[in-house]
Amino acid sequence: MKKVTIYEVAKESNVSLATVSRVINGSTVVKEETRKRVEEAINKLGYRPNAIAQGLALSRTTTIGLIIPSTSVTFSGRVINGLCDVAKIYDYSVYLHTITEGVTDIKEIIDEVIKSRVDGVIIYADKDLDDSVKLLEEYNIPMVVMCNQISSDNICSVYIDYKTAVYNLCNTYLDKGIEDIAILQDHRNDVVSLQMKQGAEEAFKKHGKEYDGFIRVSKDNRSTYKFLKSYFKTHKHQLFIANRDSQALAALNAASGHGISIPDDMELVCMNESKYTSSVRPEISSYVVPSYDLGAISMRLMTKMLKDEQVEEKEKRLNALYSPKNTTKD
Repeated sequence: MKKVTIYEVAKESNVSLATVSRVINGSTVVKEETRKRVEEAINKLGYRPNAIAQGLALSRTTTIGLIIPSTSVTFSGRVINGLCDVAKIYDYSVYLHTITEGVTDIKEIIDEVIKSRVDGVIIYADKDLDDSVKLLEEYNIPMVVMCNQISSDNICSVYIDYKTAVYNLCNTYLDKGIEDIAILQDHRNDVVSLQMKQGAEEAFKKHGKEYDGFIRVSKDNRSTYKFLKSYFKTHKHQLFIANRDSQALAALNAASGHGISIPDDMELVCMNESKYTSSVRPEISSYVVPSYDLGAISMRLMTKMLKDEQVEEKEKRLNALYSPKNTTKD
């Protein structure tokens, strides 16, 4: 027999998850009419409260839940360092959860977060936000979203402004008469891909032109190198922009395999500098992303929310610093 969840009770009674929990825990703040509706839904569905519903604590635990996609753990190392350093200053501990796309159910992670009785949740959201955020918000738990621009009563966000970075980069090249600018899609980070595309579109629009250099990649593609090895047989651009270091390295090697000299025939820029972009030859021109600050500021926002301190900016923008090296001409 399928186990009935608190989500189904909330849907059946048309109330929030937090309201269902209050009824289960005997809270006196719930209206009698609402209480009866929830109790009727519980009886109708045969719901049996579990540790999640009974564990929605009102007391503080000084623990923060951190949710990060498994594909982003390597990149987010310095993000976690910044977050934990600030958490230590304010006497908070961090409980790490990872999500594996296609394997881990977001609802399972949310269940784990609630079971752990955290005071707040910080989410590294490198994909388009979906119902998972709304689901957490129904618990009335303070949240900070990293790498995505969003805010509400209980949500703040900290994000890198890739859109402006690409806008400025494209403007620089367009001012020099260079219009053949390609951006490689990155399915591992849909949010950044969209921001990069929007930045280029706005720069081209400023120059009275339409941008059509966004290179779409099939979600079934498992190898950026193989894709670009085939792509560069018939394509070459004046400027090629990649998001991740692995994409930039794949572009460097695939271009070389077809006799495309970088930067003489095609310039290359990576949006996220790493040890790999500096260890190859030629060194890849890239953007230095304030990843440590991303984590530190996110945690500081969380402490302010938990202490009911004033939050001046609910959507905090951070800038990436361009660091030209040997894959660009200037």
